[in-house]
Amino acid sequence: MKWDPTKYVEFGNHRDRPFHDLVARVQASDPRKVVDLGCGPGNLTATLADRWPEARIMGIDSSEEMLHKAESLAQPLGSLEFQQGDIADWAPEDDTDVVITNAALQWVPGHQEMLASWLRALQPGAWFAMQVPGNFTSPSHTLMRQLAESPSWSAKLDGVLRHDGAVGSPADYLNIMLDAGCSADAWETTYQQLLTGEDPVLQWVRGTGLRPVLSALSATDAARFEAEYSAMLRDAYPATGHGTVFPFRRIFAVARKNS
Repeated sequence: MKWDPTKYVEFGNHRDRPFHDLVARVQASDPRKVVDLGCGPGNLTATLADRWPEARIMGIDSSEEMLHKAESLAQPLGSLEFQQGDIADWAPEDDTDVVITNAALQWVPGHQEMLASWLRALQPGAWFAMQVPGNFTSPSHTLMRQLAESPSWSAKLDGVLRHDGAVGSPADYLNIMLDAGCSADAWETTYQQLLTGEDPVLQWVRGTGLRPVLSALSATDAARFEAEYSAMLRDAYPATGHGTVFPFRRIFAVARKNS
């Protein structure tokens, strides 16, 4: 599946806020190495170099398109580097003191088991902070699945969308962290995002959740699917005089490995 870095960073204030809310809960004072799993275009990873200027900052992502965008950020910052790789193959090294993963684990089947293994491998005092979207039962996703499963599209989109079990609950992540020998905190926030412009919810999901559908269809079919889907979204998220309100639930969990 190909990603569009330019489309991904649209609605930057809304997409960036959960990352900053997550990192604010990490109280590491002098980490040696900070890893951002699923770093995307790297714009948020670069802020970690400001937060921890003495640390080595490593961003990891599987998308060549995203990393091409990220590399331009690494050049002026000697402490910042990016690496292409599947985060499912990643494991912490002994000097990994902070791990951040923001809106990435929902794309990784079985990530809860991987999370447990990562936490067990961390050294005492290390931090792990994660955020995943918790909106898979919202209209933006249920309508997408409904349309993909309709007679008009089911043959072309069978098995493309994976939403059941994509993420756990805050309690699930809290228990994983506690069982791995960490002090932990987990919570959820629903951001009431005010979007503007024409078909803003469609524009939002084009950058993330709709990517598998767009990748599976021809350009003609993709345009037709979007036309049908956008009409459904307009009914579900009506525009007001202030803009379009798009509620977005996010799930957060932060752990610190016990001594």
